[in-house]
Amino acid sequence: MASGKESGLVSLYVNGKKVTVRDADPETMLLSFLREKPLTFHGMDSTRSLKVCCGIQHQDIPSLLSHFTVNACLMPLCQTHGAAVTTVEGIGNSKSKLHPVQERIAKANGSQCGFCTPGMVMSMYTLLRNRPQPSMEDITQALGGNLCRCTGYRPILDGYRTFCENKGCCQMNGSACGSSNTKASPEKPELFSKEEFLPLDPTQDLIFPPELIRMAESQDQTTQTFRGERMTWISPVTLSELLQLKFDWPQAPIVMGNTNIGLDIKFKGVVHPIIISATRVKELFEVTHKPEGVHIGAGCSLSTVRNVLQKCVCSLPAEHTQTYTALLEQLRHIGGEQIRNVATLGGNIASAFPNSDLNPVLAAGRSSVLLLSHDGRREVPLDKEFFVGFGKTLLRPEEIVLSVFIPVSRKGEVVCSYRNAPRKDNALATVSAGMRVWFNHGSDVVRDMSVYYGGVGAHTLSAENTTRHVIGRSWTEATLNDAYTALLDDVTLGASAPGGKVVFRRSLTLSMFFRFYLHVLQHLREQAVSDGDCVGQALPHRSSISHATGEAVYCDDIPHTHGELFLSVVTSTRAHAKITHIDVGGALAMVGVVDVITVQDIPGRRSVCFTQMEEDLLAESQVTCVGHMICAVVADSKQHAKLAASAVKITYEDLKEPVFTVEEAMEKSSFFPPQREIERGDVSSALQETDHVYQGELRVGGQEHFYMETQSMLVIPVGEEKEMKVYVSTQHPTCVQMAVADTLGISSNRVSCHVKRVGGAFGGKVTKTTVLACITAVAAWKTQRPVRCVLERGDDMLITGGRHPVLGRYKVGFMNDGRITAADVQYYANAGNTPDESPLIIEKILLQFDASYNIPNLRGRSFACRTNLPSSTAFRGFGVPQSMVVIENMINDVAMTLARPAEEIRERNMYKDVSLTHYKMEFDPENLQRCWEECKERADVTGRRQDITRFNLQHRWKKRGLAVVPIKYGIGFSEGFLSQAAALVHIYKDGSVLISHGGTEMGQGLHTKIQQVASRELNIPLSLIHITETCTSSVPNTSPSAASFGTDANGMAVRHCLLTPHVIITPHVITTPHVITTPHVITTPHVITTPHVIMPHVIMPHVITTPHVITPHVIITPHVIITPHVITTPHVTTTPHVIMPHVIMPHVIMPHVIMPHVVITPHVITTPHVIITPHVITTPRHHHASCHHHASRHHASRHHAPRRCVSNSVQASRADQKDEPRGPMAELVDGW
Repeated sequence: MASGKESGLVSLYVNGKKVTVRDADPETMLLSFLREKPLTFHGMDSTRSLKVCCGIQHQDIPSLLSHFTVNACLMPLCQTHGAAVTTVEGIGNSKSKLHPVQERIAKANGSQCGFCTPGMVMSMYTLLRNRPQPSMEDITQALGGNLCRCTGYRPILDGYRTFCENKGCCQMNGSACGSSNTKASPEKPELFSKEEFLPLDPTQDLIFPPELIRMAESQDQTTQTFRGERMTWISPVTLSELLQLKFDWPQAPIVMGNTNIGLDIKFKGVVHPIIISATRVKELFEVTHKPEGVHIGAGCSLSTVRNVLQKCVCSLPAEHTQTYTALLEQLRHIGGEQIRNVATLGGNIASAFPNSDLNPVLAAGRSSVLLLSHDGRREVPLDKEFFVGFGKTLLRPEEIVLSVFIPVSRKGEVVCSYRNAPRKDNALATVSAGMRVWFNHGSDVVRDMSVYYGGVGAHTLSAENTTRHVIGRSWTEATLNDAYTALLDDVTLGASAPGGKVVFRRSLTLSMFFRFYLHVLQHLREQAVSDGDCVGQALPHRSSISHATGEAVYCDDIPHTHGELFLSVVTSTRAHAKITHIDVGGALAMVGVVDVITVQDIPGRRSVCFTQMEEDLLAESQVTCVGHMICAVVADSKQHAKLAASAVKITYEDLKEPVFTVEEAMEKSSFFPPQREIERGDVSSALQETDHVYQGELRVGGQEHFYMETQSMLVIPVGEEKEMKVYVSTQHPTCVQMAVADTLGISSNRVSCHVKRVGGAFGGKVTKTTVLACITAVAAWKTQRPVRCVLERGDDMLITGGRHPVLGRYKVGFMNDGRITAADVQYYANAGNTPDESPLIIEKILLQFDASYNIPNLRGRSFACRTNLPSSTAFRGFGVPQSMVVIENMINDVAMTLARPAEEIRERNMYKDVSLTHYKMEFDPENLQRCWEECKERADVTGRRQDITRFNLQHRWKKRGLAVVPIKYGIGFSEGFLSQAAALVHIYKDGSVLISHGGTEMGQGLHTKIQQVASRELNIPLSLIHITETCTSSVPNTSPSAASFGTDANGMAVRHCLLTPHVIITPHVITTPHVITTPHVITTPHVITTPHVIMPHVIMPHVITTPHVITPHVIITPHVIITPHVITTPHVTTTPHVIMPHVIMPHVIMPHVIMPHVVITPHVITTPHVIITPHVITTPRHHHASCHHHASRHHASRHHAPRRCVSNSVQASRADQKDEPRGPMAELVDGW
């Protein structure tokens, strides 16, 4: 027995009143005491929560108070000495005044049978005492230990949500889930008014009794002893007393929260003659932080442990908090808040419960315990040797657990925890796990590993065999497979193992390990992301700050230059008429007018071609729509140009009646060729064999692009070499470049197209942008002054077209069970007055009109209707939205005919297995099916359908509906040769990098993602990488930024471009804030370069000259061979010591011009400027150069080869070269 004074007196306060109990029975719980005494505590049960407010007499700050809830049925009366107990009756009542917590749960309909309500009230009351403005997460966590069978918890949360600091907080993202957050309506009246609630006033709550504070501060505390009929309760004050008691009675259990011993006594009838309560020994509650980890006293409650670890996570780097984060994840689900408030860390370890949630994680995280006894102390690791059997550890009977040390995780270390239980909270884990892996620095080779499981044996199990199979190997799928086999050997549960569910528990061990494997894979990817490698990180748009401050420069923000002119377009006011006269006299006479540009001023081609047919730049003899461009006025200001344009007088002669609608075009057979058709199976026969045949139609309207930045361009003549600089807001710089060159009658190498950024496009800045740029270029050519053209919103919407209006007609055959066996669909798209991109739109419509459904017999026909409206053009989706909505409407008609839910018809006809589409592309529907099932589950489609049915039956005039639609969408271009890109990368001597590529930045973050790619490949910070603009003089012959393919193509081009330079530069990189590279040209052993000859564009350290420079057969690329018949002028000498500045080096690849099937014939004259003659042989499929993804047909048929020179200034790479491996990005379009 400990020496010193003994006291058998319990002093506590209950609802503000002092209560003194002498000779308290150790077996009496607080709940029993409150019921037996003449106090008004009605209807109490073990499920109720009580709030206990006690002085923290065991810590360094005696005045600090802690408010926490407990389960009264597990709280020994002897342990409440010095506590202030508050019950639901103590905070308010109906006779005097309700507490706001009581009022809100009542008025929010949070009480039905009412039995759980006091516990809910006290849990919320305690939370508000600790945090007057809680978050919704705080409320959910605080109520987690309470059960309710009647309300479903929703009205309880609705009432208590009003205490949130954010009144709109909700578990379902805002105001979508409760009447408290929605406006009242006749159908759904407001259940309660928040304005009528009593305000929360903490000053009206019971204060903590000053007497108990003085008691806690008193240093003259004595050991307490309480003797009952069967057991004696001893509560020491000092650590030495505790150790002496354990030495005297080594078999006596130490009780802290009574969550283990108390249950044994209550439910198992276990009797302990001596019980030691260590709740007043302050050394058991000490927390010490050190650089290597944190020491937590064994007496700290799990709630305290949670708070300590949360502070560690907030204050330490993420790489040091892996174990802490894993423990926090487990602590969220252990018991309820009432249990976590009293259960202790040391008790969790010493009890060695086989289903423990914490022990596997502590063991995996290299934790250790400090054991103390009368004979001394020792530190023991929590490993496989510590847990020796069911409820047994290597602790000697006289030892206690003083503290637990949890180390910080190391760099390259990953720690995870897993848990499976019958329910998320308030349930014992079926299987729990803690797993840790430590990798060698900078690799995926496992240096050390530990895996521990709970719930699969008599004690916490260490999977030693598994870890032996993994250590020393790379983290790969092969390693995973071997680990699976070893894990099955580690987990050997017999058929009659306690707890049952043997097969299930063994499968859980495998699934948890697989989850760990996937998590570590993701971590390894993130680990590769350093400060200079931003791939995988969420980054803001590189121009976001400029956007926000207004510093971002768009086309019209380019400063005006001296002598700059402004162009305004004159458009038709008739839909279909002949132009008989154009009177420009009045316009020319106006102030500031310089000239009027007509079709006769165009020095070169007067039309452009985007698909098959030519489209006039300016109307010459007739107009075919309102908004058709006729001429343009050039003046010294925008205002003058606009006024002068309105002064131009056009005389018309109306032609035949215009066509505006699809029906009118069908009636007059007004179509653009070609008409598209595709068929699978025998549709006609299948329609005759179905149970039902239904015919229907659907009209889909058009849509304006309405980009914020209207069509904008600035054309500047440069020097005496007939050069033109075009600054334009476009998705396709090359198309503009080549069209301007054709219009002016000059070669493309004299036109440079510059795109800094585009203020929105959505497909609308390709064709009409090109036409306007050509007109503006003619004005600049004629006046030899810079000319700017920026359309006003009205003119932009008048001149440009939008999304194609479509009429869809279908005939569908289906069976009684909902299977669709045949469908015949026709699409009529309103193309407008020119083909534009309509032939490709109607082609894309048919490629996607199967939507997500595998219809065995399918026929589609599409037509581009020629009307007298501005030409419809590309729009986001490129015809697919119109195509799919017609099919989905057809599905709805089938569902209505059969009186079945539309989701059932969709699911029945959806792609189920890997199969060929109607255009012979293999399609794997795994993701389609997974998304469909997940959507149905998350959206609770079945439940909502039932609610909608009930609502519609009850309401005559107002109806509700629900639609769930799957989407299958193909990305990339139908023309395979467009799925390519090129890039130019400059690496300067200070380590900075300048990148040019063929994509345009229009808000999709393309430049930001390109920077990330370069950062990864060069392993340098993002700050060293810059992208100025997209320019055709840096990267020529680009594909348009469209088809959801810009990042894939250009990103891979940049990556390929950097693969070789990265290998060469890496040995010369000095790890300083700026990467320093050697300024010398690095050459292979077979190439000799003189020190005084410098190639103008080959002065970067990444340039390599290969052995193929000096050979009779100069091989430029594997795809372009110049034959031995090369004639060189006397001024070009190819010796081993001199490399001419304009000789094309074999490493300078321009794969965007040199197509895989293009062979340059022997008729090639090589001069210092390398002019390739027009004798170019092209194959039928791939063309020598492409202006646009539809312009190639036109250019292949016309002889403009002299402009297709190969530039020796481009260090480029391409993702689609045949000698390069094709990655998944390139394969995305193989099926088109």
